[in-house]
Amino acid sequence: GVDATTAPLVANAGADVLVAGSAVFRGGSVERPEVYGQNIRAIREAAQGAPA
Repeated sequence: GVDATTAPLVANAGADVLVAGSAVFRGGSVERPEVYGQNIRAIREAAQGAPA
């Protein structure tokens, strides 16, 4: 599963496309849709912050 913890690992291993499933939806709901965006941003920032 790709999440903010594993994203840097797979990016460092050479992946240039990451696919996240449940990590995106964790904690979100109809009442709290903003959580989805926060999760996506966290994963993206973690992957982009990975040393080259």
